[in-house]
Amino acid sequence: MNQFGKPLIILGLVLVVAGLVISFSPRLPTWLGRLPGDINIKREDFSLHIPLTTCLIISAVLSFVMWLMRK
Repeated sequence: MNQFGKPLIILGLVLVVAGLVISFSPRLPTWLGRLPGDINIKREDFSLHIPLTTCLIISAVLSFVMWLMRK
């Protein structure tokens, strides 16, 4: 395998596992995107949702996973 093969296989497996968890866990999406710090503005003709805290947590988890893969 070349230098990109192993990380792509691992990333694919991680995505498959994440997809299965989201598909078979109906309660997971209820709190995801509704954390304190996520911005949600609703008006009568306008709705804006910015999942700031959720994105920061996902970024931290993915950075940690990538750090573990480098070791």
